Amino acid sequence: MPIWKRNLIVCWFGIFVTGVGMSQIAPVLPLFIKHLGVTDPGTVARYSGIAFGVTFIISAIFSPIWGAAADRFGRKPMLLRASLGMAIVIGCMGFAHHVYVLIGLRLLQGVITGYSTACTTLIATQTDKEHAGYALGTLSTAGIAGSLLGPMIGGFMEENFGTQNVFFITGLLLLIAFITTALFVKETFTRENKQVQSAKAIWTLIPEKSLTITLFVTFFVLSVALYSVEPILTVYITQLSHNLSHVALIAGITFSASGLANIVAAPRLGKLSDRIGAHKVMLISLITAGIIFIPQAYVGSPWQLMILRFLLGLTAAGLTPSVNILIKKITPSAITGRVFGFSMSAGYLGVFGGSILGGQVAALLGSRYVFIVTGALLLINAVWVYFKVYKKLEGKRLSF
Repeated sequence: MPIWKRNLIVCWFGIFVTGVGMSQIAPVLPLFIKHLGVTDPGTVARYSGIAFGVTFIISAIFSPIWGAAADRFGRKPMLLRASLGMAIVIGCMGFAHHVYVLIGLRLLQGVITGYSTACTTLIATQTDKEHAGYALGTLSTAGIAGSLLGPMIGGFMEENFGTQNVFFITGLLLLIAFITTALFVKETFTRENKQVQSAKAIWTLIPEKSLTITLFVTFFVLSVALYSVEPILTVYITQLSHNLSHVALIAGITFSASGLANIVAAPRLGKLSDRIGAHKVMLISLITAGIIFIPQAYVGSPWQLMILRFLLGLTAAGLTPSVNILIKKITPSAITGRVFGFSMSAGYLGVFGGSILGGQVAALLGSRYVFIVTGALLLINAVWVYFKVYKKLEGKRLSF
């Protein structure tokens, strides 16, 4: 097996488990916080929101820092640091005896993250040009699938193994990711920059600044779109189903449908990006995803919503690999880790922002308007991408 393909398999598993570790706590948090002695429903909700959101905010801050460390020391050491650190921290959450201890551990989890950033950088720099689109497309499915399937996996583990064991099992999976990374990931790393440069100095080295900003914003908007429905999906399913039993299970399947579709479509759209250009795939995916969001506001049953969510996953699958391919191609190799770190920060902020947006829109206007607002946001982003990315690259006739 070629080294790039073996690296891809191991990194895919690691990013998937990391994504699950970041998101599986969502359905488990309220139950575990009650287990820790908090009984008031309003207080439980407040602590749950803090504990869930703090990880992503802190991750957004530290992701560029670990990206810089990856450029300085190599990507594999960052993979080992993040996987082992998260295995220990998430495992320790099962022993938390107070809600403040849990929040502190969630904060620490955000500090030591960086596995996805290092994996993306390693695959981008260690894979030959002919297979880069396929490799980055396949890799993108891991984080999205882990994040979207995480809540359903967490709920399943909690129901069958108990609340505390959710943390122990996830920690064990991350420990397996650490061992497989140590044994099987190979990296040929030569440090090109001997000095650690500031963010301002890094910015001066980026040749396509406007294009880079557009890509960061697009990744942010994609993350907002994927997570805007998370706070309201169960409520929306309840409104649609009326007498339907197992609402939580149906909501979990509906939420995960887009993740499953993403796994199926992203590698194929990555290959298509290699053939026709990542900027074309990105523009078409943005427009189609924006259009598919809108009818989700007018469905009459959970099954119709489930089908539309699956179609959304098929189209959104073209966005993350396209962003990563373009970032790789316009970024000097010496600062690839730093730039991917900034990109991951945009994604983490999008997760947090999407959850806030969905909750606020639903509270002010109703659950259905979350889909309309999110669809409009994607279509506005598509217009921006058309002028800032598509026309620019087509005009230059660049091989992107």
